[in-house]
Amino acid sequence: MGFITGLYEWRLKTKIRQKDVPGHIVLALSESDLLADTDYVKLNSFASWCKEMGIKKVTVHISIIEVDAFISNNICSKLSSEMLPVLIKITPNVNVITRGDKEMIKHETEEMVLDISLGYSGKFELTKAMKEIMQQVKKGNIDPEDIDENVIESHLLFKSEPDIVIRAGGKRLTDFLIWQSVYSELYFTDVNWLDFRKVDFLRVIRDFQKRQRRFGK
Repeated sequence: MGFITGLYEWRLKTKIRQKDVPGHIVLALSESDLLADTDYVKLNSFASWCKEMGIKKVTVHISIIEVDAFISNNICSKLSSEMLPVLIKITPNVNVITRGDKEMIKHETEEMVLDISLGYSGKFELTKAMKEIMQQVKKGNIDPEDIDENVIESHLLFKSEPDIVIRAGGKRLTDFLIWQSVYSELYFTDVNWLDFRKVDFLRVIRDFQKRQRRFGK
């Protein structure tokens, strides 16, 4: 069985390398997915697979249950301090973003960029952007008539538009990058996060390559 799986993986990688891979991948996980991933082994593997296939930008969003602000902040702090030492071994270009962050670290190397979003939902990001724009209008720095898509996008924390959003073990859309992912390809997998294998990842990439992107047209 292992030989057959290995052969299938090899064939998938061969086909994938004949076409362009997505430049930016988003992986959407739940808080329970990450907490069940002991020592972040699966997350580390996913990042390694992306790097191996030449993907330049990877964003992982972990939704945090907002039962209590103090508890949520403690969870984010714990995850942030534990994940960084693990993921920094894959690429030095790692951002761990929580709701308290106002900007992203700018990286100077050309290695893969890995952004980890902890509870920074799309609704929160858009609400925060609207408040910032309103403050600029109040100060007289922006005329209400000049507010357009470019102005809104300039106040979003995440600037890049993903090529594909992967939802592991779920059928629902995720509340992340609401504005940026409007034209992104979506991939829902029935495989739970802890059971997600390299061959499953390669299937995602291959499926993306077969799609004809329309960008809303």
